[in-house]
Amino acid sequence: MSVDRNKRALVVGALLLSALALGGCSSSIADLPLVGTPADAPARPKDPSAYLPVHDLPPDREQAVIPPAERAKIEAELAAARDRQASVAAKDAAAK
Repeated sequence: MSVDRNKRALVVGALLLSALALGGCSSSIADLPLVGTPADAPARPKDPSAYLPVHDLPPDREQAVIPPAERAKIEAELAAARDRQASVAAKDAAAK
């Protein structure tokens, strides 16, 4: 008798796990009845179109994010770092 109960418990457990595995992508943890959402969480829109689009670009800026002089300095530092890295790699390749 206990073997049948163990088998039933295993079957029920396997069914529950497979249901969670298959439905995991389609449901959110916050939607589960025992978990819920935190009290300070913002309300989620019910309409999917209310979410921000993923591929939209922000509007163009009036001014540059980095001033041109600082940008040139950063580009020069990056080029110097790249050249140093290439020379070290060449020395390592020659040493082998």
